[in-house]
Amino acid sequence: MDPSEAAASPGGKRARQVVDLFREHNAALVAFLRTRLNSLADAQEVAQEVYLKLLSLGEDTVIDSPRAFLFRAASNLAVDRIRMRNVRALAPVDPDADDWHVTPVPEQHASAHEQWRDLRRALDELPPKTSRAFVMHVIDGRDFAAIAREMNLSERMVRYHVGNALAHCRERRDRAETPR
Repeated sequence: MDPSEAAASPGGKRARQVVDLFREHNAALVAFLRTRLNSLADAQEVAQEVYLKLLSLGEDTVIDSPRAFLFRAASNLAVDRIRMRNVRALAPVDPDADDWHVTPVPEQHASAHEQWRDLRRALDELPPKTSRAFVMHVIDGRDFAAIAREMNLSERMVRYHVGNALAHCRERRDRAETPR
């Protein structure tokens, strides 16, 4: 069903709200989840679960801050996903049935190395404060308040720097993926 059909169906108000949230925040939500889950596929799956959760809410459910709800629900689902991974890691392993222990193929290693190099280049193009705030938040996983204290900035400025860095990295990635 296309988003306009969903908006016209019963419960269309909630569907329209979810479509709008998806359009406005999906890229940021997936990036947010990717930093927590270290997997684009898991981040996309969890984001999809959040949208489904929103769609399943009754029309009478009032959400004061849909964006905050979206990110809070995503964060909770990410924690659940990490816990599930940890439980699986403790489960007995049948070496004949599982191939998770196999060393990654050289192409995967080379691809990851290339992505890291591209990210490093993109960060090197940014002003030092912007790059530092991004690394502290996305790579080190520190919250905005801690970064603000360490960098002697307001939390709003830290969010500004991280947002600019994300936009720059996204633009660089999109430019690299666009065929010439």
